[in-house]
Amino acid sequence: MKHYSRNILFVLFSGLFLFNASLFAQQKESKIKKEMIPNAEKIIGLEFTDAERDSMQDALNDQLNNYENIRKVHLDNSIPPAILFNPIPVGFKFDLKQKPLKFSDYSYVKMPKNIEDITFYSIGELAQLIKTKKITSTQLTKFYLERLKKYGPKLHSVVTLTEERALKQAEKADQEISKGKYRGMLHGIPFGVKDLFSTKNYKTTWGATPYKDQLIDEDAAVIKKLEDAGAVLCAKLSMGALARGDVWFGGMTRNPWDTTKGSSGSSAGVASSVSAGLLPFGIGTETNGSIVSPATVCGVSGLRPTFGRVSRDGAMALSWTMDKVGPICRNAEDLAIVFNAIYGPDGKDQTIYNAAFNYQPKIDFKKLKIGYLKKVFDRKYPFHKNDSLAIKKLEELGATLIPIALPDIQTNDLRIILTAESAAAFDELTRSNRDDLLEQQTKRAWPNTFRSARFIPAVEYINANRIRYMLIQEMAKLMENVDLYISPSWVGNNLLLTNLSGHPLVVVPNGFSENGTPTSFTFVGRLFDEGKLIAAAKAYQDATDFHRKHPKLN
Repeated sequence: MKHYSRNILFVLFSGLFLFNASLFAQQKESKIKKEMIPNAEKIIGLEFTDAERDSMQDALNDQLNNYENIRKVHLDNSIPPAILFNPIPVGFKFDLKQKPLKFSDYSYVKMPKNIEDITFYSIGELAQLIKTKKITSTQLTKFYLERLKKYGPKLHSVVTLTEERALKQAEKADQEISKGKYRGMLHGIPFGVKDLFSTKNYKTTWGATPYKDQLIDEDAAVIKKLEDAGAVLCAKLSMGALARGDVWFGGMTRNPWDTTKGSSGSSAGVASSVSAGLLPFGIGTETNGSIVSPATVCGVSGLRPTFGRVSRDGAMALSWTMDKVGPICRNAEDLAIVFNAIYGPDGKDQTIYNAAFNYQPKIDFKKLKIGYLKKVFDRKYPFHKNDSLAIKKLEELGATLIPIALPDIQTNDLRIILTAESAAAFDELTRSNRDDLLEQQTKRAWPNTFRSARFIPAVEYINANRIRYMLIQEMAKLMENVDLYISPSWVGNNLLLTNLSGHPLVVVPNGFSENGTPTSFTFVGRLFDEGKLIAAAKAYQDATDFHRKHPKLN
């Protein structure tokens, strides 16, 4: 009996020793000490008691271990989170009935004696020449390829010419058209894409040194859709590194109206190239102003569609809940022509809705309820005079403008959504320290933004999205009272707010600044109502000529 008691005691003491040794080892391996927690509290704006810190120490170390295990899993930029953003407010129903599309009559178009005179022809005008066989796609493609070669280096707007591919596609288009197989208004029309869309056999650099030799050997969904419509890809165009600004590894993309200045970003090369007549149209993206801003300073027309309209498959992810794909063109109707080819599900991007796109080229302003952000327009700001004249022009066209105000929500505080998502999209870049290779290293540049985002608590990110839900519901109430509204392009919080809510927007030129560069204002529409929005912008452009003015290049 005593013998067994000794054995039991030995086992108990041995177990206790091993337990204490294990506990000691765990404590020794703990990377997060209780003494560290108060400093972290200051970063997140909370304060805990000493007892609470003591209790959470093990949990924090467990979480750190989770992070380290997660980081062992390779997450390509193309892999989205399982949580999808929903821009649709409670009770909203979008139009599922697709009506026949109608575009303007371009039968007036004739081939000029000098081919240089077609430089700034619209898509509709070029389409008429191709359809009537006044010019071949091959001739048109070679013409724009030469302009890309001549002026692209001066504007720093071209990353890669896809010349071999373009000529093959143009030849194919000519063969089809000669046999009577005409695909529509984009058949044989050259275009370019922002260099964040993957392209088979050509590099996709994202404008950034760490990725300048990157080959994603497949075509992005938007490229496939355009080529199915017969369009001809001629160039991958510059973008601010990782979709910020207009500086990329090849330099600063220039504004054709003043080549000492940048073309703004991040769809910098698209806006610059379309403005300079290097291409009839291009495809850009917007997360928070990347179509509106370069379209403004370059004097071209841009469409930022409703979130969930155009597939982002094959596009660099910056913010899964805010990224949107849209066209940049010479005029509003060109936006409709291109959008008609690229919208709708592709079977891959799960955020895309199957809503109808109904566009008619004529619209009666007298029958529309058009809002305007009165308090914002009443401010004194650089574009104020031109915006006031634009308002007057709309009233002359029969519009009765209704004063409205955006929801009283501090959208600037919600920027952490974009910040957190972008940091996740480029997590590996930050952890590898290859962010040191990025062109810009200021406090407001991506490297510092990505690093700072590591300290955004998940709880705050989720709560920011809960406020975003409230914003969506408030915007739905506002849009019940108007068909669309107008806003200054940059002044106020409309740009960030509508990027968060997912509403569509068209930006059009409305004059020039004192230094001779273009200005713009914007039309904002109801969710999935791009047709009416583009028609309103077209009506304004039909009554003005700012979109017909072009920069002179030497």
